[in-house]
Amino acid sequence: MDFSKRLNALDIFRGLTIACMILVNNPGDWTNSYKVLLHADWHGCTPTDWVFPFFLFILGVAIPFALGARKEAGVNGSGLTRKIMSRSAIIFALGLFMALFPNFRFVESGPQSVLYIHYVILFFFMTSVFILASDEALLKKTNKIWKYVAYFTAFCLFIIGIMYYDWSKLRIPGVLQRIALVYLAASLIYLSFSIRTQIVIGVTLLLGYWALLTLVPVPGGTAPNLDAETNLGAWLDRFLLTENHLWGQAKTWDPEGILSTLPAIVTGLIGVWTGIWLKAQQSWQEKLGKLALCGLLLVGLGLIWDVAFPINKKIWTSSYVLYVGGLAQLFLAAIYYVVDVKYWTSWGRPFRIFGTNALFAYVLSGLFAKLISAIKWGGPEPEKMISLRTWLYDSLFVPYFSPQNASLGFALFNVGIIFFFTWLLYRRQIFLKV
Repeated sequence: MDFSKRLNALDIFRGLTIACMILVNNPGDWTNSYKVLLHADWHGCTPTDWVFPFFLFILGVAIPFALGARKEAGVNGSGLTRKIMSRSAIIFALGLFMALFPNFRFVESGPQSVLYIHYVILFFFMTSVFILASDEALLKKTNKIWKYVAYFTAFCLFIIGIMYYDWSKLRIPGVLQRIALVYLAASLIYLSFSIRTQIVIGVTLLLGYWALLTLVPVPGGTAPNLDAETNLGAWLDRFLLTENHLWGQAKTWDPEGILSTLPAIVTGLIGVWTGIWLKAQQSWQEKLGKLALCGLLLVGLGLIWDVAFPINKKIWTSSYVLYVGGLAQLFLAAIYYVVDVKYWTSWGRPFRIFGTNALFAYVLSGLFAKLISAIKWGGPEPEKMISLRTWLYDSLFVPYFSPQNASLGFALFNVGIIFFFTWLLYRRQIFLKV
Protein backbone atom coordinates (compact mmCIF):
# COMPACT_ATOMS: atom_id res chain seq x y z
CA MET A 1 0.00 0.00 0.00
CA ASP A 2 1.49 3.32 -1.07
CA PHE A 3 0.90 5.72 1.82
CA SER A 4 2.52 8.61 -0.03
CA LYS A 5 -0.57 8.99 -2.22
CA ARG A 6 -3.10 8.55 0.56
CA LEU A 7 -4.82 11.21 2.58
CA ASN A 8 -3.55 10.51 6.08
CA ALA A 9 -6.69 11.94 7.65
CA LEU A 10 -8.83 9.21 6.05
CA ASP A 11 -6.97 6.32 7.65
CA ILE A 12 -6.67 8.07 11.01
CA PHE A 13 -10.33 9.12 11.11
CA ARG A 14 -11.43 5.62 10.06
CA GLY A 15 -9.16 4.00 12.65
CA LEU A 16 -10.34 6.33 15.41
CA THR A 17 -13.91 5.39 14.54
CA ILE A 18 -13.15 1.65 14.60
CA ALA A 19 -11.38 1.97 17.97
CA CYS A 20 -14.41 3.79 19.35
CA MET A 21 -16.78 1.16 17.92
CA ILE A 22 -14.85 -1.59 19.71
CA LEU A 23 -14.75 0.49 22.90
CA VAL A 24 -18.48 1.20 23.13
CA ASN A 25 -19.51 -2.31 22.04
CA ASN A 26 -17.54 -4.16 24.71
CA PRO A 27 -18.04 -2.75 28.23
CA GLY A 28 -17.42 -5.07 31.12
CA ASP A 29 -20.83 -4.29 32.58
CA TRP A 30 -23.52 -2.38 30.69
CA THR A 31 -25.17 -1.28 33.95
CA ASN A 32 -21.96 0.35 35.18
CA SER A 33 -20.80 2.04 31.99
CA TYR A 34 -20.16 5.76 31.83
CA LYS A 35 -23.19 7.45 30.28
CA VAL A 36 -21.06 8.99 27.55
CA LEU A 37 -20.25 5.43 26.39
CA LEU A 38 -23.91 4.43 26.09
CA HIS A 39 -26.41 5.15 23.34
CA ALA A 40 -29.27 7.53 24.08
CA ASP A 41 -32.33 5.63 25.29
CA TRP A 42 -34.42 6.92 22.39
CA HIS A 43 -34.54 10.58 21.27
CA GLY A 44 -31.32 12.50 21.78
CA CYS A 45 -27.69 11.84 20.98
CA THR A 46 -24.58 10.93 22.96
CA PRO A 47 -21.00 10.73 21.60
CA THR A 48 -21.56 6.97 21.31
CA ASP A 49 -24.32 7.71 18.80
CA TRP A 50 -21.77 9.47 16.60
CA VAL A 51 -19.58 6.43 16.07
CA PHE A 52 -21.49 4.32 13.52
CA PRO A 53 -22.53 7.25 11.28
CA PHE A 54 -18.95 8.52 11.42
CA PHE A 55 -17.87 5.19 9.94
CA LEU A 56 -20.49 5.40 7.18
CA PHE A 57 -19.35 8.97 6.55
CA ILE A 58 -15.68 8.04 6.15
CA LEU A 59 -16.72 5.08 4.00
CA GLY A 60 -18.35 7.61 1.71
CA VAL A 61 -15.32 9.93 1.77
CA ALA A 62 -13.14 7.10 0.45
CA ILE A 63 -15.44 6.35 -2.51
CA PRO A 64 -14.30 9.23 -4.80
CA PHE A 65 -10.67 8.36 -4.08
CA ALA A 66 -11.07 4.62 -4.76
CA LEU A 67 -13.60 4.61 -7.57
CA GLY A 68 -12.38 7.86 -9.07
CA ALA A 69 -8.88 6.43 -9.44
CA ARG A 70 -10.23 3.33 -11.15
CA LYS A 71 -12.34 5.41 -13.52
CA GLU A 72 -9.27 7.47 -14.38
CA ALA A 73 -7.32 4.23 -14.95
CA GLY A 74 -9.83 3.25 -17.64
CA VAL A 75 -11.85 0.63 -15.78
CA ASN A 76 -15.23 0.46 -17.52
CA GLY A 77 -18.48 1.15 -15.71
CA SER A 78 -19.74 -2.42 -15.80
CA GLY A 79 -16.48 -3.65 -14.29
CA LEU A 80 -16.74 -1.12 -11.47
CA THR A 81 -20.37 -2.03 -10.86
CA ARG A 82 -19.51 -5.73 -10.59
CA LYS A 83 -16.74 -4.92 -8.14
CA ILE A 84 -19.06 -2.76 -6.04
CA MET A 85 -21.77 -5.41 -5.98
CA SER A 86 -19.39 -8.24 -5.12
CA ARG A 87 -17.79 -6.22 -2.33
CA SER A 88 -21.20 -5.32 -0.92
CA ALA A 89 -22.31 -8.96 -1.06
CA ILE A 90 -19.18 -10.11 0.80
CA ILE A 91 -19.62 -7.50 3.54
CA PHE A 92 -23.31 -8.40 3.88
CA ALA A 93 -22.39 -12.11 4.11
CA LEU A 94 -19.81 -11.31 6.79
CA GLY A 95 -22.58 -9.64 8.78
CA LEU A 96 -24.74 -12.76 8.55
CA PHE A 97 -21.76 -14.90 9.52
CA MET A 98 -21.19 -12.78 12.63
CA ALA A 99 -24.86 -13.20 13.53
CA LEU A 100 -24.40 -16.98 13.35
CA PHE A 101 -21.00 -17.24 15.05
CA PRO A 102 -20.06 -19.11 17.23
CA ASN A 103 -23.29 -20.90 18.15
CA PHE A 104 -24.26 -22.15 14.71
CA ARG A 105 -27.77 -23.50 15.20
CA PHE A 106 -28.22 -26.93 13.71
CA VAL A 107 -31.55 -28.60 13.21
CA GLU A 108 -32.28 -31.33 15.72
CA SER A 109 -32.19 -34.04 13.05
CA GLY A 110 -28.59 -33.22 12.12
CA PRO A 111 -25.85 -35.56 13.41
CA GLN A 112 -23.45 -34.10 16.00
CA SER A 113 -20.47 -35.02 13.83
CA VAL A 114 -21.61 -32.43 11.27
CA LEU A 115 -20.90 -29.69 13.81
CA TYR A 116 -17.24 -30.69 14.17
CA ILE A 117 -16.79 -31.23 10.43
CA HIS A 118 -18.34 -27.79 9.95
CA TYR A 119 -15.75 -26.13 12.20
CA VAL A 120 -12.85 -27.84 10.37
CA ILE A 121 -14.17 -26.73 6.98
CA LEU A 122 -14.83 -23.24 8.34
CA PHE A 123 -11.23 -23.01 9.57
CA PHE A 124 -9.81 -23.86 6.14
CA PHE A 125 -12.25 -21.50 4.42
CA MET A 126 -11.31 -18.55 6.66
CA THR A 127 -7.60 -19.33 6.29
CA SER A 128 -7.85 -19.34 2.50
CA VAL A 129 -9.84 -16.11 2.45
CA PHE A 130 -7.32 -14.46 4.80
CA ILE A 131 -4.43 -15.40 2.50
CA LEU A 132 -6.18 -14.38 -0.71
CA ALA A 133 -7.37 -11.08 0.75
CA SER A 134 -3.89 -9.91 1.76
CA ASP A 135 -1.91 -7.48 -0.36
CA GLU A 136 1.17 -9.66 -0.19
CA ALA A 137 2.14 -11.12 -3.54
CA LEU A 138 1.71 -14.88 -3.73
CA LEU A 139 3.27 -17.29 -6.15
CA LYS A 140 0.81 -18.04 -8.93
CA LYS A 141 0.76 -21.74 -8.07
CA THR A 142 0.16 -21.08 -4.34
CA ASN A 143 -2.48 -18.49 -5.14
CA LYS A 144 -4.27 -20.95 -7.41
CA ILE A 145 -4.25 -23.68 -4.75
CA TRP A 146 -5.77 -21.39 -2.12
CA LYS A 147 -8.42 -20.25 -4.58
CA TYR A 148 -9.45 -23.87 -5.07
CA VAL A 149 -9.47 -24.37 -1.28
CA ALA A 150 -11.69 -21.29 -0.88
CA TYR A 151 -14.13 -22.40 -3.59
CA PHE A 152 -14.33 -25.99 -2.35
CA THR A 153 -14.79 -25.10 1.33
CA ALA A 154 -17.34 -22.40 0.44
CA PHE A 155 -19.31 -25.01 -1.51
CA CYS A 156 -19.14 -27.43 1.46
CA LEU A 157 -20.34 -24.73 3.86
CA PHE A 158 -23.18 -23.91 1.49
CA ILE A 159 -24.30 -27.56 1.41
CA ILE A 160 -24.06 -27.89 5.21
CA GLY A 161 -25.97 -24.64 5.59
CA ILE A 162 -28.78 -25.77 3.32
CA MET A 163 -29.08 -29.18 4.96
CA TYR A 164 -28.36 -28.57 8.63
CA TYR A 165 -28.48 -24.87 9.66
CA ASP A 166 -31.53 -23.71 11.56
CA TRP A 167 -32.17 -20.35 9.91
CA SER A 168 -35.41 -19.69 11.77
CA LYS A 169 -33.94 -17.15 14.23
CA LEU A 170 -31.10 -15.60 12.25
CA ARG A 171 -31.01 -11.81 12.59
CA ILE A 172 -30.89 -10.49 9.04
CA PRO A 173 -30.24 -6.74 9.59
CA GLY A 174 -27.02 -5.69 11.27
CA VAL A 175 -24.13 -3.23 11.30
CA LEU A 176 -22.13 -4.86 8.50
CA GLN A 177 -25.30 -5.41 6.50
CA ARG A 178 -26.06 -1.68 6.71
CA ILE A 179 -22.48 -0.84 5.77
CA ALA A 180 -22.83 -3.09 2.71
CA LEU A 181 -26.09 -1.49 1.58
CA VAL A 182 -24.87 2.07 2.16
CA TYR A 183 -21.65 1.35 0.27
CA LEU A 184 -23.59 -0.20 -2.60
CA ALA A 185 -26.07 2.68 -2.91
CA ALA A 186 -23.58 5.51 -2.37
CA SER A 187 -21.09 4.04 -4.86
CA LEU A 188 -23.66 3.52 -7.59
CA ILE A 189 -25.12 6.99 -7.07
CA TYR A 190 -21.61 8.48 -7.25
CA LEU A 191 -20.85 6.66 -10.50
CA SER A 192 -24.21 7.33 -12.13
CA PHE A 193 -25.10 10.95 -11.36
CA SER A 194 -23.63 14.42 -11.24
CA ILE A 195 -23.03 15.93 -7.82
CA ARG A 196 -26.07 18.19 -8.28
CA THR A 197 -28.30 15.18 -8.94
CA GLN A 198 -26.69 13.35 -6.02
CA ILE A 199 -27.67 16.21 -3.71
CA VAL A 200 -31.23 16.13 -5.05
CA ILE A 201 -31.35 12.39 -4.32
CA GLY A 202 -30.03 12.96 -0.80
CA VAL A 203 -32.53 15.71 -0.01
CA THR A 204 -35.36 13.61 -1.45
CA LEU A 205 -34.41 10.64 0.74
CA LEU A 206 -34.33 12.78 3.90
CA LEU A 207 -37.62 14.55 3.19
CA GLY A 208 -39.25 11.34 2.01
CA TYR A 209 -38.21 9.49 5.16
CA TRP A 210 -39.54 12.32 7.33
CA ALA A 211 -42.86 12.22 5.43
CA LEU A 212 -43.15 8.43 5.73
CA LEU A 213 -42.64 8.41 9.49
CA THR A 214 -44.67 11.50 10.36
CA LEU A 215 -47.46 11.62 7.76
CA VAL A 216 -48.19 8.05 6.64
CA PRO A 217 -50.48 6.01 8.95
CA VAL A 218 -49.12 2.66 10.09
CA PRO A 219 -51.13 -0.28 8.66
CA GLY A 220 -53.58 -1.58 11.22
CA GLY A 221 -55.08 1.77 12.10
CA THR A 222 -52.17 3.27 14.05
CA ALA A 223 -51.51 6.97 13.58
CA PRO A 224 -48.05 8.09 12.38
CA ASN A 225 -45.64 8.07 15.32
CA LEU A 226 -41.98 7.77 16.30
CA ASP A 227 -42.36 5.18 19.07
CA ALA A 228 -40.03 2.19 19.04
CA GLU A 229 -42.54 -0.59 18.45
CA THR A 230 -45.28 1.16 16.52
CA ASN A 231 -43.57 3.43 13.97
CA LEU A 232 -43.81 2.61 10.26
CA GLY A 233 -40.24 1.31 10.09
CA ALA A 234 -40.85 -1.18 12.90
CA TRP A 235 -44.03 -2.37 11.20
CA LEU A 236 -42.18 -2.85 7.90
CA ASP A 237 -39.41 -4.86 9.57
CA ARG A 238 -41.93 -7.17 11.22
CA PHE A 239 -43.94 -7.48 8.01
CA LEU A 240 -41.02 -8.33 5.73
CA LEU A 241 -38.57 -10.06 8.07
CA THR A 242 -40.81 -11.32 10.94
CA GLU A 243 -39.88 -10.92 14.59
CA ASN A 244 -37.58 -13.97 14.61
CA HIS A 245 -35.17 -12.25 12.24
CA LEU A 246 -34.89 -8.91 14.06
CA TRP A 247 -32.65 -7.59 16.83
CA GLY A 248 -32.83 -10.11 19.68
CA GLN A 249 -33.08 -7.49 22.44
CA ALA A 250 -36.21 -5.94 20.95
CA LYS A 251 -37.80 -8.50 18.62
CA THR A 252 -40.39 -5.96 17.46
CA TRP A 253 -38.00 -3.57 15.69
CA ASP A 254 -34.39 -3.35 14.55
CA PRO A 255 -31.95 -0.40 14.84
CA GLU A 256 -30.53 -1.38 11.44
CA GLY A 257 -33.95 -1.93 9.92
CA ILE A 258 -35.05 -1.70 6.30
CA LEU A 259 -36.67 1.74 6.17
CA SER A 260 -34.02 3.53 8.24
CA THR A 261 -31.39 2.37 5.74
CA LEU A 262 -32.68 5.06 3.35
CA PRO A 263 -31.50 8.04 5.44
CA ALA A 264 -28.34 6.09 6.33
CA ILE A 265 -27.49 6.18 2.61
CA VAL A 266 -27.45 9.98 2.87
CA THR A 267 -24.88 9.70 5.67
CA GLY A 268 -22.68 7.90 3.15
CA LEU A 269 -23.47 10.49 0.47
CA ILE A 270 -22.40 13.34 2.75
CA GLY A 271 -19.09 11.50 2.95
CA VAL A 272 -18.98 11.16 -0.85
CA TRP A 273 -19.45 14.91 -1.33
CA THR A 274 -16.79 15.56 1.28
CA GLY A 275 -14.42 13.24 -0.57
CA ILE A 276 -15.07 15.08 -3.84
CA TRP A 277 -14.12 18.38 -2.16
CA LEU A 278 -10.96 16.90 -0.64
CA LYS A 279 -9.94 15.39 -3.97
CA ALA A 280 -10.42 18.65 -5.86
CA GLN A 281 -7.42 20.69 -7.02
CA GLN A 282 -7.81 23.42 -4.42
CA SER A 283 -5.71 24.90 -1.65
CA TRP A 284 -5.95 23.41 1.80
CA GLN A 285 -7.47 26.68 3.02
CA GLU A 286 -10.35 26.34 0.55
CA LYS A 287 -10.90 22.70 1.48
CA LEU A 288 -10.90 23.44 5.21
CA GLY A 289 -13.19 26.41 4.73
CA LYS A 290 -15.74 24.31 2.85
CA LEU A 291 -15.62 21.51 5.42
CA ALA A 292 -15.97 23.84 8.39
CA LEU A 293 -18.74 25.94 6.85
CA CYS A 294 -20.75 22.95 5.62
CA GLY A 295 -20.21 21.10 8.90
CA LEU A 296 -21.54 24.00 10.94
CA LEU A 297 -24.46 24.44 8.54
CA LEU A 298 -25.45 20.76 8.78
CA VAL A 299 -25.19 20.73 12.57
CA GLY A 300 -27.37 23.84 12.73
CA LEU A 301 -29.97 22.41 10.34
CA GLY A 302 -30.03 19.16 12.29
CA LEU A 303 -30.65 20.97 15.57
CA ILE A 304 -33.41 23.08 14.02
CA TRP A 305 -35.11 20.02 12.49
CA ASP A 306 -34.76 18.25 15.84
CA VAL A 307 -37.64 20.40 17.13
CA ALA A 308 -40.10 18.73 14.72
CA PHE A 309 -38.29 15.48 13.87
CA PRO A 310 -36.16 14.52 16.90
CA ILE A 311 -32.55 13.45 16.54
CA ASN A 312 -32.66 9.68 17.03
CA LYS A 313 -29.96 7.16 16.15
CA LYS A 314 -32.12 4.05 16.55
CA ILE A 315 -34.49 5.08 13.74
CA TRP A 316 -31.83 7.22 12.00
CA THR A 317 -34.00 10.30 11.67
CA SER A 318 -33.24 12.89 9.00
CA SER A 319 -32.27 15.47 11.64
CA TYR A 320 -29.81 12.92 13.04
CA VAL A 321 -28.27 12.48 9.56
CA LEU A 322 -27.65 16.22 9.23
CA TYR A 323 -26.41 16.64 12.81
CA VAL A 324 -23.87 13.79 12.84
CA GLY A 325 -22.92 14.45 9.21
CA GLY A 326 -21.94 17.98 10.16
CA LEU A 327 -20.04 16.79 13.22
CA ALA A 328 -18.18 14.26 11.08
CA GLN A 329 -17.13 17.00 8.66
CA LEU A 330 -15.88 19.15 11.53
CA PHE A 331 -13.91 16.27 13.04
CA LEU A 332 -12.41 15.38 9.66
CA ALA A 333 -11.51 19.03 9.04
CA ALA A 334 -9.62 19.14 12.34
CA ILE A 335 -7.77 15.88 11.64
CA TYR A 336 -7.01 16.95 8.06
CA TYR A 337 -5.49 20.20 9.30
CA VAL A 338 -3.38 18.47 11.95
CA VAL A 339 -2.02 15.54 9.91
CA ASP A 340 -2.18 16.60 6.23
CA VAL A 341 -1.44 20.31 6.59
CA LYS A 342 0.75 20.54 9.71
CA TYR A 343 2.06 16.95 9.41
CA TRP A 344 1.66 16.20 13.12
CA THR A 345 1.14 12.52 12.51
CA SER A 346 2.83 10.60 15.34
CA TRP A 347 -0.22 10.78 17.64
CA GLY A 348 -2.38 9.18 14.96
CA ARG A 349 -0.21 6.13 14.18
CA PRO A 350 -2.26 3.71 16.35
CA PHE A 351 -5.43 4.88 14.62
CA ARG A 352 -3.82 4.56 11.19
CA ILE A 353 -2.99 0.94 12.06
CA PHE A 354 -6.66 0.37 12.84
CA GLY A 355 -7.76 2.34 9.79
CA THR A 356 -5.73 0.41 7.22
CA ASN A 357 -7.41 -2.86 8.24
CA ALA A 358 -10.69 -1.45 9.52
CA LEU A 359 -13.01 -4.24 8.37
CA PHE A 360 -10.67 -6.91 9.75
CA ALA A 361 -10.49 -5.12 13.11
CA TYR A 362 -14.26 -4.76 13.41
CA VAL A 363 -15.02 -8.35 12.41
CA LEU A 364 -12.30 -9.72 14.69
CA SER A 365 -13.63 -7.68 17.63
CA GLY A 366 -17.11 -9.12 17.15
CA LEU A 367 -15.85 -12.69 16.82
CA PHE A 368 -13.52 -12.31 19.81
CA ALA A 369 -16.30 -10.93 22.03
CA LYS A 370 -18.64 -13.77 21.08
CA LEU A 371 -15.97 -16.43 21.44
CA ILE A 372 -14.90 -15.51 24.98
CA SER A 373 -18.57 -15.46 25.98
CA ALA A 374 -19.13 -18.90 24.44
CA ILE A 375 -16.15 -20.61 26.10
CA LYS A 376 -17.50 -21.87 29.44
CA TRP A 377 -16.59 -24.26 32.21
CA GLY A 378 -17.80 -25.19 35.68
CA GLY A 379 -20.88 -27.04 36.93
CA PRO A 380 -22.97 -29.47 34.92
CA GLU A 381 -25.91 -27.07 34.86
CA PRO A 382 -25.72 -24.17 32.36
CA GLU A 383 -26.61 -21.52 34.96
CA LYS A 384 -23.65 -22.59 37.12
CA MET A 385 -21.09 -22.39 34.33
CA ILE A 386 -18.73 -19.43 34.02
CA SER A 387 -17.62 -17.93 30.71
CA LEU A 388 -14.09 -16.87 29.84
CA ARG A 389 -15.39 -13.32 29.51
CA THR A 390 -16.83 -13.31 33.03
CA TRP A 391 -13.66 -14.85 34.45
CA LEU A 392 -11.45 -12.23 32.79
CA TYR A 393 -13.65 -9.37 33.94
CA ASP A 394 -14.10 -10.63 37.52
CA SER A 395 -10.43 -11.56 37.91
CA LEU A 396 -8.57 -8.72 36.22
CA PHE A 397 -10.81 -5.67 36.59
CA VAL A 398 -13.55 -5.90 39.23
CA PRO A 399 -11.21 -6.33 42.25
CA TYR A 400 -8.98 -3.39 41.35
CA PHE A 401 -11.22 -0.63 40.00
CA SER A 402 -14.48 1.14 40.72
CA PRO A 403 -17.47 -0.41 38.91
CA GLN A 404 -17.44 2.18 36.12
CA ASN A 405 -13.68 2.10 35.66
CA ALA A 406 -13.69 -1.71 35.70
CA SER A 407 -16.24 -1.68 32.89
CA LEU A 408 -14.17 0.86 30.96
CA GLY A 409 -10.98 -1.08 31.61
CA PHE A 410 -12.46 -4.23 30.12
CA ALA A 411 -13.55 -2.28 27.03
CA LEU A 412 -10.02 -0.88 26.66
CA PHE A 413 -8.67 -4.42 27.09
CA ASN A 414 -10.74 -5.45 24.06
CA VAL A 415 -9.41 -2.50 22.07
CA GLY A 416 -5.86 -3.51 23.00
CA ILE A 417 -6.33 -7.14 21.98
CA ILE A 418 -7.71 -6.20 18.57
CA PHE A 419 -5.03 -3.55 18.12
CA PHE A 420 -2.32 -6.16 18.70
CA PHE A 421 -3.57 -8.42 15.91
CA THR A 422 -4.14 -5.46 13.59
CA TRP A 423 -0.62 -4.23 14.34
CA LEU A 424 0.80 -7.64 13.40
CA LEU A 425 -0.78 -7.28 9.96
CA TYR A 426 0.36 -3.67 9.63
CA ARG A 427 3.91 -4.60 10.61
CA ARG A 428 4.06 -7.07 7.72
CA GLN A 429 2.29 -4.60 5.41
CA ILE A 430 -0.68 -6.95 5.02
CA PHE A 431 -3.88 -5.10 4.22
CA LEU A 432 -6.97 -7.25 3.93
CA LYS A 433 -9.49 -6.25 1.28
CA VAL A 434 -12.81 -7.52 0.01
